[in-house]
Amino acid sequence: MALHFVVYGRPYCHLCHDLVAGLQQLQTRHEFSFDVVDIDQDAQLEERFGTLIPVVEYNGKILCNYFLDETAIVSALAG
Repeated sequence: MALHFVVYGRPYCHLCHDLVAGLQQLQTRHEFSFDVVDIDQDAQLEERFGTLIPVVEYNGKILCNYFLDETAIVSALAG
């Protein structure tokens, strides 16, 4: 079963777009899925993450923010 990550960000965030593109590139080599959540649609998420976006979370743990940490993602995938 593939791991599932959550990316918190905003539609107009260029760093978010870059991080998503990086995850999509990683998907060519590793099996996982992810959802992108717009924090502007949830006041609690906006308060929690504010300007830390983009954030990649797995099982409640933040793996990276601002930029894709490929090592952290691959480590999570390795278990």
